[in-house]
Amino acid sequence: MIPQVILHTAASLDGRIANFPADLETYYGLAAHWNADAVLFGSGTVLAAVRDNPALAVPPEHEEMFRPPDGTPDPRPLLVIADSRGQVRCWDAIRKWPYMRDVLALTSAKTPPDYRRYLDDRQIGTLVAGTDRIDFREALEALNTRYGVKVVRIDSGGTLNSVLLHAGLVSEVSILIHPFIAGGNADPTLSDPVKAGIAQLQVPLTLISHEVVGNGLIWARYRPVSP
Repeated sequence: MIPQVILHTAASLDGRIANFPADLETYYGLAAHWNADAVLFGSGTVLAAVRDNPALAVPPEHEEMFRPPDGTPDPRPLLVIADSRGQVRCWDAIRKWPYMRDVLALTSAKTPPDYRRYLDDRQIGTLVAGTDRIDFREALEALNTRYGVKVVRIDSGGTLNSVLLHAGLVSEVSILIHPFIAGGNADPTLSDPVKAGIAQLQVPLTLISHEVVGNGLIWARYRPVSP
């Protein structure tokens, strides 16, 4: 069984998903609507966060950070990072993020062996799905069967979004449109099929609902139309 997959993003009126003052309180407040069991990030999103906040990349790694948590079941979502090429090297810092119960690396059979050893040494859970690249359908099925994940929220950039949309795995597209024209470079955007290697991607949508929330924000929800 494939979990429900929610692509939830914040954007300016001219379609940017960065370089504008996003209302994060409202954005994450709306994200709680789905009570996701897991949140999926692409490695590029994590690396961009590190680039914008270098402190994330350099805290010392402490052994105690990689011990399994104790206590009763944690209601917070699982953070899953898709990283087939083994680029994310700041798991210590990521595990300190307060809104996630634990982390899981999503890799493929072609992920470098030294990176797998790196993850094993740090007791980072690893899910291998796909041969040359990550097979997201297989990965989502494994998240459901092995980890009991029923709802996944995508918190990522245009490359991963495009891959998931192209594979027909997205159940809903949710966008919080801000009354702001960001201008400048269009990159990054909600969908970037060129970087994903599927330049001809087009996805028709059906409107589920729309409403004005907060100070002039428009929350629009769509369902992808099956071909």
